[in-house]
Amino acid sequence: MKKKNRICIGTRGSKLALWQAEWVKSEIQHLHSEIEISLIKIKTTGDMILDVPLAKIGGKGLFVKEIEEAILRHKVDMAVHSMKDVPTELPEGLHLAAICRREDPRDALITKVQSSEFKVQSYKDLPHGATVGTSSLRRLCQLRNIRPDLKIVQLRGNLDTRIRKLDEGQFDAIIVAVAGVKRLGLAYRITEILEPEICLPAIGQGAIGIECRVNDKVINTILGALNHQETSISVRAERALLRKLGGGCQVPIAAYARIEDGRVIMDGLVGSITGERVIKSHAEGKLEDHERLGTNLAEDLLSRGAKEILAEVYQIS
Repeated sequence: MKKKNRICIGTRGSKLALWQAEWVKSEIQHLHSEIEISLIKIKTTGDMILDVPLAKIGGKGLFVKEIEEAILRHKVDMAVHSMKDVPTELPEGLHLAAICRREDPRDALITKVQSSEFKVQSYKDLPHGATVGTSSLRRLCQLRNIRPDLKIVQLRGNLDTRIRKLDEGQFDAIIVAVAGVKRLGLAYRITEILEPEICLPAIGQGAIGIECRVNDKVINTILGALNHQETSISVRAERALLRKLGGGCQVPIAAYARIEDGRVIMDGLVGSITGERVIKSHAEGKLEDHERLGTNLAEDLLSRGAKEILAEVYQIS
């Protein structure tokens, strides 16, 4: 098989996206020290529109479309994505060659820097009517369900920007993914990690996916070594649920699959934006049936009222 001397990785330009791309680069170079690897920063629609809630921009693939086009045009050989940003339907000719080992998939509550005047240690401690920032309808609906008194405000931008706005006093707290906070060395800022029973994670949250051309045998062979089977099974089960529900990453849909004792254990959720209605479901199955498990879980949610909730959400957005 023909060898490659040089590889170009497409990535978004945020600090977290670059961390992920650099990590993939180092993993490949560890296995193939002879290959020269460069990162190509590509601005996506989601990066350019920062003053509008993601749910109102419309469309899927807001953070991947331009990078996928670069792969198809052979401008880059592969793309490194946060799996929660990747649509369930990929362009013809592209596929996910690897889903890497998952970091903590949960959400984190971050409050202002702790002081004698501000001793919030949990979402339960937030004062009545406190302002909480998040960019996610999924987080919004679950938080409103357990704390309807909170004022939840749209918060866009990279992690540094979100924390800066918090520290400036624009918010009393923000909710972000634990994985990104840890990867950027900011774990010390986490006030509380929200367990899945409180805030079920986004589909694919905490996992890095690598997309490339289906017919590029050399790249596919290289990336095969980076695929983490347990993570891949779990994330593909979650994506099967999302595919059946027809949702993108900006609808109040959540799912978390993991492997325990050789079986796939999975929880799913669909909620209304008001947080008044939250439908949850649980399923377990064999490893080889992981995608069917995700689809069946979605069908159960739909049969119990999720269809009506999602129709309302799409109408609003």
